Amino acid sequence: MKRLLPLIFLAACGAQPAPQMWGAEQTEVTRNGRHYVVFQKGSMVEIIRLGYARRGEHQQIRADMIELIPQVTGCRLRETSLQGDSGEMRGLVTC
Repeated sequence: MKRLLPLIFLAACGAQPAPQMWGAEQTEVTRNGRHYVVFQKGSMVEIIRLGYARRGEHQQIRADMIELIPQVTGCRLRETSLQGDSGEMRGLVTC
């Protein structure tokens, strides 16, 4: 049981944004059976995938994340500003 205790605490944390995104508007969304959290603060945006992804799924996950940003924020993603991978991405939007 002692070995499971840290895992329980990690599971309870949920998606935590980068420090510069603290206080951001948070939206939870599901796409293709996966759960994501989108944070927006001014022109900054961060999207975090929740859950495990298998080998071979990351390219589609990344495409879904890029698609979700303008759908959730209502703003145009500045694709040249996008950084990250299929677990977490950050970028800028123009509203």
